[in-house]
Amino acid sequence: ETLPSSIFKSFLLCIECKNKKKYLLLHLVKTKSYETRSSDNQSKQEGRRIISVGTTSLRTLETVYKKYGCFKADSGNTNIFIYPGYEWKAVNALITNFHLPKSTLIMLVSSLAGKENIMHAYKVAVEEKYRFFSFGDAMFIK
Repeated sequence: ETLPSSIFKSFLLCIECKNKKKYLLLHLVKTKSYETRSSDNQSKQEGRRIISVGTTSLRTLETVYKKYGCFKADSGNTNIFIYPGYEWKAVNALITNFHLPKSTLIMLVSSLAGKENIMHAYKVAVEEKYRFFSFGDAMFIK
């Protein structure tokens, strides 16, 4: 089931296990529809860099590659949640803007570049007065 686009929440689930409390942070991410028209498996097979432009494109490429084990024409929906520790299948570089703090997109870019690198980039961006969000400055993450 697709969630309304206005829903973008996280919540904490507390699990009791042998008298010890464990906490799991659950995130609901927006479901995005996608359509891919062509594929470039040769680049991937040759070990060349696959660069996504934007997080929605990245989520699409990862979804398709995870689904088929290669790039191919496809359409569907993705609600893939990418966070530190994610095992990358398709993409190894990203061009994206500076996202909202404490968002799932910060988690996504941190999973690609490492949390310390992203936090440093944001510190520099604030010091240098970069523009944030959808119509702001961009960064290249590899």
